[in-house]
Amino acid sequence: MEQSDVLQQYRSPLTSRYASAEMSFNFSEKKKFSTWRRLWFYLAKAEKSLGLDISDEQLEEMEKNLENIDFELASQEEKRRRHDVMAHVHCFAICCPKAAPIIHLGATSCYVGDNTDLIVLRDGLDILLPKLARVLSRLATFAEQHATLPTLGFTHYQPAQLTTVGKRACLWMQDLCLDMVQMERTRAELRFRGAKGTTGTQASFLQLFSGDHEKVEQLDQLVTKMAGFEKSFLVTGQTYSRKVDFDILAVLASLGASVHKMCTDIRLLANMKELEEPFEKDQIGSSAMPYKRNPMRSERCCGLARHLGALLLDPLHTASVQWMERTLDDSANRRICLAEAFLTADIILSTLQNITEGLVVYPKVIERHIAQELPFMATENIIMAMVKAGGDRQDSYFKPVHSALPTLLDAHTFVGRAPQQVTNFLEVEVHPLLAKYSDQLGGTSVLAL
Repeated sequence: MEQSDVLQQYRSPLTSRYASAEMSFNFSEKKKFSTWRRLWFYLAKAEKSLGLDISDEQLEEMEKNLENIDFELASQEEKRRRHDVMAHVHCFAICCPKAAPIIHLGATSCYVGDNTDLIVLRDGLDILLPKLARVLSRLATFAEQHATLPTLGFTHYQPAQLTTVGKRACLWMQDLCLDMVQMERTRAELRFRGAKGTTGTQASFLQLFSGDHEKVEQLDQLVTKMAGFEKSFLVTGQTYSRKVDFDILAVLASLGASVHKMCTDIRLLANMKELEEPFEKDQIGSSAMPYKRNPMRSERCCGLARHLGALLLDPLHTASVQWMERTLDDSANRRICLAEAFLTADIILSTLQNITEGLVVYPKVIERHIAQELPFMATENIIMAMVKAGGDRQDSYFKPVHSALPTLLDAHTFVGRAPQQVTNFLEVEVHPLLAKYSDQLGGTSVLAL
């Protein structure tokens, strides 16, 4: 396609502007259709091992052509047949004439469609988890560096008791740690659809194996293991339950909420000039006001996080309207919302890693803001010190503690156990969580735009 033609067509900014190559490929046509072929190969291989008349030559032919896909022919066949799976069965059979009779043997479209979706969702989580680990790793370093640096705490967005910059970063990390635990749990509990047949009864496979129930169960287990899953659903309709899609997107939406909160904090602190996200040498803050240092990365994260949260309604409603054993009104919706959710989460984490690798703190600005508010916060401490010094409530009430005022107004004495909480949180919660990703924490995130 010519460049001029590309510029005249809509392209999702998720792929054309932001998303990583690995996540874009995960939801690509190449990944999808080559996985279909791999699943057909697994099915034939399992059926042969259980006694069906399938030759080694047929299996070898299939295995050699897993990536040899004529996408133009497949597109033409789909237009003609109005059925994407049968179009690709036809194209695969052209590549594998000897194996043609046994491709898709006993299967329904959802054998390749749903199982591929589950593989892609699993692989998507495997892409996101190390990215989230890298964000936590950068934030842990930041929190440790600023564990003892006093800063104004805020409740109701009004100055409250002091905290530390590092402790506030731990609040961000706490939410992200909860997201990581939930994402890992969802990944670990994800099941395969397996070989279940047209309405989930496995009737076609039972017929293939002449009523041998044990072999039908073994077939299900074999393709599940070949696809890299520990378990398959024991019962399904034609599809796996669409509640699974909702559960996965709920985890991603929750991650989006955590990032939105964190990046909103950064935007507010940037306005106060206490904290700043990376700002590159040639970056322009505004076309009309070039002196501005807009927190555009944090703003991007917030905008995308809202989109991620909004996507959650799609699988929620889809799961609720799946009539009986299935209805096809899920298909078009899922093509959009599942891919967009993962692509959006991927972009958010890449951007957040970039932010956390270049956060800049301005201690003098923080100190000035503390100085403006601390006299009001210090009143109770001063009165207690005065009482201990034997003062009374006459005009010279504070005279006994005049010499102690510098100490009483030391910001470090107002942060409570914030520094110790940072150390404890990193040791107990964060570092153990990151241990399994120790070999994936390197590198930096460079944003193209």
